[in-house]
Amino acid sequence: MHEVVVIGAGPQGLAAAAHLLERGVEPLVLEAGDGPAVAVSEWAHVRLFSKWSEVIDGASKRLLEATDWIEPAEGYPTGAQWISEYLAPLAETLAERVRYGVRVTGVSKKGRDRSVDAGRSDQPFTIHVVNSDGGEERIEARSVIDASGTWNTPSPAGADGLPALGEQAVAAAGILSYLIPTPEDARALSGKHVVVVGNGASAKTAITQLARIARRDPSTQITWVLRRGIVGNTFGGGTADELPERGALGQLAEKYVADGLADLVTGFRVVEVNRDGDRAILVAEDGRSLAPADQIIVLTGFRPDLSILSEVRLEIDQRLQAPARVATEVDPNLHSCGSIRATGAADLAHPEEDLYIVGAKSYGRAPTFLALTGFEQVRSVAAALTGDLVAAQRVDLVLPDTGVCGGAGLFDAPEETSGGSCCATAPAPIELVTSLNR
Repeated sequence: MHEVVVIGAGPQGLAAAAHLLERGVEPLVLEAGDGPAVAVSEWAHVRLFSKWSEVIDGASKRLLEATDWIEPAEGYPTGAQWISEYLAPLAETLAERVRYGVRVTGVSKKGRDRSVDAGRSDQPFTIHVVNSDGGEERIEARSVIDASGTWNTPSPAGADGLPALGEQAVAAAGILSYLIPTPEDARALSGKHVVVVGNGASAKTAITQLARIARRDPSTQITWVLRRGIVGNTFGGGTADELPERGALGQLAEKYVADGLADLVTGFRVVEVNRDGDRAILVAEDGRSLAPADQIIVLTGFRPDLSILSEVRLEIDQRLQAPARVATEVDPNLHSCGSIRATGAADLAHPEEDLYIVGAKSYGRAPTFLALTGFEQVRSVAAALTGDLVAAQRVDLVLPDTGVCGGAGLFDAPEETSGGSCCATAPAPIELVTSLNR
């Protein structure tokens, strides 16, 4: 019987383990990959817009300071640096508490499927896993923290939330991808037509990379596809963003569009991706189509995979697939601001006691997650699981504002900057009234 099982050895999973260990609880971290932060390694070339002090968790730092670890100097790390200078040393310090090559296939209650009430709260969780050698195992735990993230479930190009007709076949052919191109990938696209679909930080990063290629080789054509018209947050908050590098990224992408290095196509909702030899053509719901593209890069966000939690009882928002109390804070249908309050154990709790979804997965389909958010979540959850309700309820973080407060805009308007409710006072934190320590 394990006290707490953490699913995922990414930044939040490792931080959760550090907070639990600091509180005298031995965690077991289960990681499907062969090392820590596998998802981060897939965008190792991308520089974070958060500086070092904002991507190092407090308890993790204290744990590392007891070793020969040297804290990185101030600056903005790449994904690779984040791993090599912080996440990998942290995982090494946690040692055998992290098991690699262990894929979680399901979480349930011992002897109870989700329909059974009798004795449910008295039973431990069972975590079903498949090990790297193919062997199956069932692990028991009193509590579960799901920090598995969303990286493996990118959203498709199709505007209705499903892959567009032909999208999967074109992706299988290598003409369509869901990753930010590496510098080598970007250089290989010189002189070609590249289409980028999406409007988050990942899409802006790809546009800035590719626009530099187009500036050196004017025969390179970059088309940037947005599903909606221009709204208040299309290019971010600029100088008003409290994360300066995030604001600067949006400003740079906007400048490249203004300079003609990338063509912006708005209100384009993809319904088909048609193969044209070694190229592909995007077709919109309104019948418009783009010129054949040599490469299509789809960066439309991510979504949670809740299938491993199908036998436990969750309170999930129907739109965002996030914990219901978190969704109210981050729902882009209501507002576009980053000025939301931090969320803790009470917001993340479910009808299934002692089960928490943290990290990017806790935001469901919302795009506003920061590492700082996850570190505050796991601090609060670790406190709740060890009976420290005062610390669990306390808020130790005020999230930086994006500088955008233009509302969500009208979905079908080609150019719309309507006001919204994002400037309203954030709801008061929910009181944690019962001990979650078992």
